[in-house]
Amino acid sequence: MNILVTRPEPSADDLVNQLRHQGHIAWSFPLIEFAPGAQLHIVSKRIEMLKKGDLVFILSQNAVHYANIFFTNEKFFWPKKLTYYAIGHSTALAFYKISGHEVYWPDSQETTEILIQNLALQTIFGKRALILRGNGGRNLLENTLRYYGAEVESLECYQRCEKHYHGSKEASRWRKKGINTLVVTSGSMLQQLYYLFSDTDRNEWLLRCRLLVVSKRLSILARRLGWVNIYVANKADNNSLLQAISYFS
Repeated sequence: MNILVTRPEPSADDLVNQLRHQGHIAWSFPLIEFAPGAQLHIVSKRIEMLKKGDLVFILSQNAVHYANIFFTNEKFFWPKKLTYYAIGHSTALAFYKISGHEVYWPDSQETTEILIQNLALQTIFGKRALILRGNGGRNLLENTLRYYGAEVESLECYQRCEKHYHGSKEASRWRKKGINTLVVTSGSMLQQLYYLFSDTDRNEWLLRCRLLVVSKRLSILARRLGWVNIYVANKADNNSLLQAISYFS
């Protein structure tokens, strides 16, 4: 099994190294990279406006990372009076390490849908909610919170920047290396990967690869694009991806 990991650095290199340690042939091919977000400079001011019991939703480790860089320079600390939510254990752990505050996260699947299911929706009415996120993405959480009566603001803490590759060269490169398994952790990256290659490379190689994704929603998208051999990891962290690869290898 020859595995191509498309998630961003440093997670991609970490997963590749662990896979190689287990005897797999694996390569890193990050499709996106990160940069500070356009609204990062107002995050602390918006947090200061929140009252006790108001809600802060942190959608990724990058939101924690970039916000905390600004907070350190401003000598600003995450207030304890707020209720914090994270999507995923890794994001929750990153937040806890820099703040020391309790944070809630979905422990089954690391998705917005599961986070919403775990919210005490009846207690949201009248609260203010701040969503710390990257650029783009879905508005499911924001729309759901508004539906249940919260006053919601989303702030762009970081940007996902698409990395540009020459499709025909990359197809030749990975086909020669015998890549037959792909690891993809977001819908935008799945579509980016699909459209990077020509129809010929898609049909002869890409869509014939085994595909590992991190949610049922991604598996549905993958099937619509033409993949058939699809596996879904329980969570999006590297340990869960390793377990899934070990299961089907």
